Amino acid sequence: MNPIFEFFFGQYANYDTIDIALEIIAVLFGFLSVWFSKENNVWVFPTGMISTAIFVYLLLKWSLLGDMMINAYYFIMSVYGWYIWTRKVDATHTTPIAKTTKKEKGYSVFIFILTLIFVFIVYSAFDKWNHWTAYVDTLTTAIFFVGMWLMAKRKIENWIYWIVGDIISVPLYFYKGFTFTSFQYLIFTFIAIYGYFAWKKLLNSKTQIA
Repeated sequence: MNPIFEFFFGQYANYDTIDIALEIIAVLFGFLSVWFSKENNVWVFPTGMISTAIFVYLLLKWSLLGDMMINAYYFIMSVYGWYIWTRKVDATHTTPIAKTTKKEKGYSVFIFILTLIFVFIVYSAFDKWNHWTAYVDTLTTAIFFVGMWLMAKRKIENWIYWIVGDIISVPLYFYKGFTFTSFQYLIFTFIAIYGYFAWKKLLNSKTQIA
């Protein structure tokens, strides 16, 4: 086997074919979701729900509790975000892109801390503090929880959390043996950077598309 191919994909030798196919499908829908988010398009949520539902199944099967909880939370927040993004604020307009208020910044800190405590309790209950990746999982879970909440609220700062979390997740998922997912987060990083500037442009121009 080609050593480069072995380096990137050798870990899949022991995986079920159906699981590999499901991971690829989940990654593809994940790409669509992030792209629609960058475009400020409500399709971010249905495509994201398909991706996260598949990942919840796979990550639970692979006993990756932290990652599974992130995706389960994504699914729930996608339902909430779908409602927020399509909710009419007046006769003709839906919830617009906006900057995070001081109160929402406080909520963000609260969600971050609460997530750290929650993951700590869950990992302790299942005796998952047996590897350094568990500590990184805890951090990324908290970062992504805040990012998803802000995205559901249509706040431009959500992209900052996605960028930070994505950068951490690229080497983390590769180390765990999920090459396709690692590549997904690498591309997510670039889309998130582009998404921030695209939303900033829309925010400044006040021209938004639901």
